Amino acid sequence: MRNGTAITEFILLGFPDIQGLQALLFIVIFLIYILTLSGNGLIIFIVWVEPKLQTPMYFFLCNLAFLEIWYTTTVIPKLLETFVVPKTVICTACCLLQAFFHFFLGTTEFLILGTMSFDRYLAICKPLRYPTIMTSNLCMQLALSSWLAGFTIVFCQTMLLVQLPFCGNNVINHFYCDVGPILKAACADTSILEILGLLATILVIPGSLLFTVISYIYILSTILRIPSATGRQKAFSTCASHLTVVSLLYGAVLFMYLRPTAHSSSKINKVVSVLNTILTPLLNPFIYTIRNKEVKGALGKAMTCPKAHLAK
Repeated sequence: MRNGTAITEFILLGFPDIQGLQALLFIVIFLIYILTLSGNGLIIFIVWVEPKLQTPMYFFLCNLAFLEIWYTTTVIPKLLETFVVPKTVICTACCLLQAFFHFFLGTTEFLILGTMSFDRYLAICKPLRYPTIMTSNLCMQLALSSWLAGFTIVFCQTMLLVQLPFCGNNVINHFYCDVGPILKAACADTSILEILGLLATILVIPGSLLFTVISYIYILSTILRIPSATGRQKAFSTCASHLTVVSLLYGAVLFMYLRPTAHSSSKINKVVSVLNTILTPLLNPFIYTIRNKEVKGALGKAMTCPKAHLAK
């Protein structure tokens, strides 16, 4: 135990080195937040109303879009507050709650992306058996398992975290409640939590990445055996969007977590966190729809339906 006054709140520094740009960044990030909510919400709406899109691939995409909405909502409102108030304060309970949802949703995202790679593997490598294997029941079980696994992994650690007394430095040099600074503020031994966190990180990030890489090795080997160039292009286009999102997410996370500690920088970590928590959720709807004729067609149909009803 360390002597000190018990902490009842944490202070989020955000980006203290951008004096004079707060108003501009507030507007930009607020617009990004609105676009993120609109884009991901639109994906869910289109898949819901268009029967042709009610397939396993779009079912998992809806899960991802729903997750991204809440993932950004967990972080961005407090980030916007750092631009308009001199000192951004968050109560200890609220900070722990934000940390829980941030890592719960982040963990679930890796698991859902892994599930989507398995879906693409079956669709391309086992096309004849795909409809009988990837049934609606299996889709629901895989999605529910991803959510429950993400929840369980983070909830168990959070239950240990909330029992710690806090009396150290309550200033968090970040724009959200990261676990590292929270543990540094604890007045008790945190080695067990650090070990559990490391094990969970290894299980989720490299584990899901390995699963995705193996799936795409089989996918690429199958695509290369397709005799026609048109067939190869069509097969690859069905997983190109998912591969792009996976590359963005894992690239940023691996850069942040696998760098040597001696070369770590809070500024770089915050920039990479912006990519994960703000830009990737914004780009996902565009990545999945920009070259997708099915979604474009469904979007056009959804936009013309109200006019058709008015004409009637």
